[in-house]
Amino acid sequence: MSSVFRASTRLRSTARLPAARALSTTAGLRAAEKPYFPNEPTAPSVSGTLPGPKNQAAAAELDEVFDVRSLNMLTDYNQSVGNYIADLDGNKLLDVYAQIASIPVGYNNPHLKKVAASPEMQSALINRPALGNFPSSDWAHILKTGALRAAPKGLDQVFTAMAGSDANETAYKAAFMYYRQLQRGGPEVEFTEEELLSTMNNQSPGSPQLSILSFKSAFHGRLFGSLSTTRSKAIHKLDIPAFDWPQASFPQLKYPLEDHVQENAAEEKRCLDEVERLIKEFHNPVAAVMVEPIQSEGGDNHASPAFFQGLRDITKRTKVLFIVDEVQTGVGATGKFWAHDHWNLSSPPDMVTFSKKAQTAGYYFGNPALRPNKPYRQFNTWMGDPARALVYRGIIEEIERLGLVENTRITGDYLYGGLSRLAEKYPEHFQNLRGKNQGTFIAWDTPKRDQIVAKAKSFGVNIGGSGASAIRLRPMLIFQKHHADILLEKIEQIVQSL
Repeated sequence: MSSVFRASTRLRSTARLPAARALSTTAGLRAAEKPYFPNEPTAPSVSGTLPGPKNQAAAAELDEVFDVRSLNMLTDYNQSVGNYIADLDGNKLLDVYAQIASIPVGYNNPHLKKVAASPEMQSALINRPALGNFPSSDWAHILKTGALRAAPKGLDQVFTAMAGSDANETAYKAAFMYYRQLQRGGPEVEFTEEELLSTMNNQSPGSPQLSILSFKSAFHGRLFGSLSTTRSKAIHKLDIPAFDWPQASFPQLKYPLEDHVQENAAEEKRCLDEVERLIKEFHNPVAAVMVEPIQSEGGDNHASPAFFQGLRDITKRTKVLFIVDEVQTGVGATGKFWAHDHWNLSSPPDMVTFSKKAQTAGYYFGNPALRPNKPYRQFNTWMGDPARALVYRGIIEEIERLGLVENTRITGDYLYGGLSRLAEKYPEHFQNLRGKNQGTFIAWDTPKRDQIVAKAKSFGVNIGGSGASAIRLRPMLIFQKHHADILLEKIEQIVQSL
């Protein structure tokens, strides 16, 4: 039995919120609205130099047993609330990085606390099942009322996993098995003796030389298969053996978009032509094309709906699977529950991978032939985690109850308007502002990116970067216009201090 089920319900549409007013200045504004977390701070509070003495001492203790070289800040999660992250010294920062885009509905969300205290959660934590062999009797119900309730259009089945890299790896496996199944003539065709023997020696035909096509600057994870499709930073890949898989150019758009329509269209056509050429000519046959709706770790690189429509058309025409990596863009961040809903595709992606804001992981699919033809081919001990599936269900319930996808769309438009005004005022610090009509999934380039990110904490903001010079905003879905006012004010103060 695999961790795969069909959807029975669909995510309900969210209530519309009032239209956002235009932002005319960044100082002294606090948009009037009812906060989702009445008990969260009204503003950031920072005392003294960061990190403070308690955080420094705790970091030194942690360094004795754990690698802290990537440490951003030690956090007091008991004191963190809503959009605000707290440290051990009592500082509270407006968090627009949100655990690398993975906290959707706020720190210490009351509804998720109820989920955590439920009998279902206690059972899932204490009696963690090996889902492929011993799923709980309510596993179908958990999936149908949770993960599958928010399934992308046209995809009514899910394979659950542990993390984003894991989700992508298992999607690749599904693509390869599907490709070979078609070559053999269908799922009922048995493996040959030669295939069974050769695969034990990592040789073809049992271990075929197939490939996944990804894009330059892409990030799809850090495991062996996913790392071979990751192209964002060399440090991620060094010393790790990699598969001989192709990479195509991802469009490098010029901004503002309205001033470069023809150039950007030509750039996207060039990239699409390259994709089609690689599919047809690459020496290891391409089983699937893998793409992020917005290249996140690689620098927040965008492309138009027409580009992704072109990818879908090419993959259909060449009989190659189309996989969309929604690990970072999914679950509402772009003003739609799934970023690929912005594209108006002629047909759904073949698979959509997810993690981060879902607090669990896996891939959605619709074609039953993407289930392997025999058991244990797509399998591991845990095959996901029921506890995290319960959290995802609670997140979906909270998104529906509060209308958070619509909130993110409206707040994103409001925030983008304010950033546009800052870009006009400080053009040397705001270049290639992007993410219009993409919710709060907004970024810009700046030559002093590292200084801005480092200084932000002392101004009460936790912010992140991506690529070589981009600042990326990844606030939670509960981020509202009054939070945007605070953020805009703080960003202007940081820029003025440089």
